[in-house]
Amino acid sequence: MKLKIKQNILMEHLNYVIKGISSKNLIPILNCIKFDLTDDGLYLMSTDNEIAIKTFISKNKIEEIEKLGSIVVSGRYIYDIVRKLPNELINIEEVVDNKITIFTNNSNFHLNCNNVNEFPSLDLEEHKNPIVLKQRVFKNIISQTAFATSNQESRPVLTGINFKIVGDKLECTATDSYRLAKSIINISSTLPEDVNIIIPTKNLLELTKLLNDDEENIEMHIFNNKIIFKFSTIVMMTKLINGTYPDTSKLIPTTFTLTMKINLSAFFNSIDRASLLTNESDKNTIHLASNNDEIVVSSNIPEIGNVEETLNVTKNNENEIKIAFSSKYMLEALKSLDCEEVELLFNTEISPIIIKNPETDNLIQLILPIRTY
Repeated sequence: MKLKIKQNILMEHLNYVIKGISSKNLIPILNCIKFDLTDDGLYLMSTDNEIAIKTFISKNKIEEIEKLGSIVVSGRYIYDIVRKLPNELINIEEVVDNKITIFTNNSNFHLNCNNVNEFPSLDLEEHKNPIVLKQRVFKNIISQTAFATSNQESRPVLTGINFKIVGDKLECTATDSYRLAKSIINISSTLPEDVNIIIPTKNLLELTKLLNDDEENIEMHIFNNKIIFKFSTIVMMTKLINGTYPDTSKLIPTTFTLTMKINLSAFFNSIDRASLLTNESDKNTIHLASNNDEIVVSSNIPEIGNVEETLNVTKNNENEIKIAFSSKYMLEALKSLDCEEVELLFNTEISPIIIKNPETDNLIQLILPIRTY
């Protein structure tokens, strides 16, 4: 293999595939990047056996192709080498004894290569019925739900986001059993059968780092034990989490004794300030008490001090509520909403709190209260 390519072009694609390498992997070949130079251009591939990423540089973006071939080289080392080279032409040449030379006018690196045949075969075939979404929409769904997933490996299914597709609706749900986030969107395509899968949240977050905030599409190719995302010049595969996701539909109340509307920005800032006098050992507890058309948000650390904030609200009846909740959970829920006013729905001081946009039910945030009253 022998080619010349501009540093910035190669670096852009190394930034993609480096995300497929785990620093914790003890198997040397899984810490490598495969370079496959063909008549069409250069393919870069990486995998840690849980995810796989492939990207493609077309031949018209390569300055010169002298010899086709494949190499497998340490991902971290070649990434760091190319990253620190100046933005000029880079020569990459495979030499004898399973080595490559990476050189510019002033720099010359030699790296040992791994056996190409030991690199895992990546099965990245496409499905005949992919789900197609705008990248912007997909990123939004993940940002609205990912924070509510669990990081406790003792319950693996809760460390992922549940994707359910029924007809033309995609429903994404995340929960750590103390809170829940659910986002629902309409999709243009329908599948011959319903889908109910769990995708690891950490892999979805890595995927969103590769996406744009524009109108370009992303394809979802769903299989029994994996899902393949295809967009731009990139293909990313992630394995699914085995197991059955809990039926969360029964957790969301359908009737409420009290509904109030409040300015989202004012409420967020009030919670944010009150959270200054909370601590993790006390679950970052905030108290909320309604009184006619006002609420009082308060918190205290006995040995430090306390805070009270008063806000105007619009209620749907004369009922009152006193309830406590985690400021961290409330702030993260509010961040996911894009509206001027937020709707808070209550039943009792020990019943879930629902937070949503008053204009739509497409995004629902649920928080379990903390028993203090």
